[in-house]
Amino acid sequence: MNLGRLIWREILHRPFSFVLAMATVTVAVGCLIAVAALLGSHDLRSRTMTMEMNEEAARLESEFSAEMKAYEDSVRKNMKGLGFNVFIFPEGQELSEVYAEGFASKTMPEEYVKTLANSNIVTVNHLLPSLTRKLKWPEQNERTVILIGIRGEVPLSHRDPKKPLIDRVKKGHLVLGYELHKSMGLQEGNATTFLGREFIVQKCHPESGGKDDITIWMHLTECQELLKQEGRINAIKALECNCASIDRLGEIRREIAGILPGTKVIETKSKALARAEARNKAKKHAEEGIAAKKDETIKLKENRAKLRIENERKYAALQGVVLIATIVSVGFLAFTNARARQTEIGILRAMGTSTGSILGALMSRAFLIGFLGAAFALLIAWLLAGALQDGVLQGFDLLSLQGDAPLVLIAAPILACAASWLPAFYAVNRDPATILRND
Repeated sequence: MNLGRLIWREILHRPFSFVLAMATVTVAVGCLIAVAALLGSHDLRSRTMTMEMNEEAARLESEFSAEMKAYEDSVRKNMKGLGFNVFIFPEGQELSEVYAEGFASKTMPEEYVKTLANSNIVTVNHLLPSLTRKLKWPEQNERTVILIGIRGEVPLSHRDPKKPLIDRVKKGHLVLGYELHKSMGLQEGNATTFLGREFIVQKCHPESGGKDDITIWMHLTECQELLKQEGRINAIKALECNCASIDRLGEIRREIAGILPGTKVIETKSKALARAEARNKAKKHAEEGIAAKKDETIKLKENRAKLRIENERKYAALQGVVLIATIVSVGFLAFTNARARQTEIGILRAMGTSTGSILGALMSRAFLIGFLGAAFALLIAWLLAGALQDGVLQGFDLLSLQGDAPLVLIAAPILACAASWLPAFYAVNRDPATILRND
């Protein structure tokens, strides 16, 4: 009797035992596929959630970046719209007098502005030295005017030059406030006399509704000469940088105090400054939102990774139990099958069939149990792939595991053979005479 026929007859003689053993292998392989699918689904869901959060963070960052340019341009315009909003006054100056009169009575060296410009100051920009006094205009019936001497803005040595906030006044020229040029009938290009000197009207300001309407602006050097204050100024005007610091004025004061000890610093408020501050808060809020989204993504990755490790441990324990149960079940079925077939094995041995042929038949049966059980499990997984992908697996495709199918089809028969080896070996090595005598 050839081996193939012997194997076939062996299967047909005990079909229930064969099918039951094959079903056991099918369940075991099915559990293995389920574990791989659940872990794959977990990984897919983790990647999807992470990608969605990364896309959301990228979208927020993109929108934030797109808005930032417009925001920065707007802030620059608003800050320039403030005019000079930081004022540095001489040491010992009473600020109550400044608030009452609008200017300082004490003076300081004009060199202070150069000292400030040559430092590494970062909290202010657009330095403008000035000398301001309230006096009478003798040539115009002793009318009270405010005289301000200014020169060109002093650039900071460590920064690129900035566009000036105000136009400089040329030497020999005056800029007149609204009430002055209107009452005197002066226009740009007209000549007028001030404190004994003749000047040309460089510009006539429109009505402002404040002290600027009775103000005269002239070149700082000429103002110092007329007031006999050569080389002296009573204020340095500046524009603060767009800082988002909680104690912005405190930082400005500390930085300037380190460069010009004893000087007094004040900041003027305005609607434009309030808008700039509101934009700073909005910017900070947006940055915090993006950072929170990124932190949330990182935490999600960490939590999903921890969950996967926990799942791997649980699934590994489950798979171990299933694997042991399968080996025991297949071994037990092989043992009961071999025990039930002892008489037949004894007869075959007595008829001269070799031990190797009988052992080969039993092991081939075990191999087919493992192979067909694994193949049937893979077939069921393939047939259910679409339904499971749309359902419990949440988009994970079982067919993506088909690369591991050859390994499963090899490993399952080997394990089945290993489980059946001892019962089969014991059965074929018993003495036929002993078996037949007992029966």
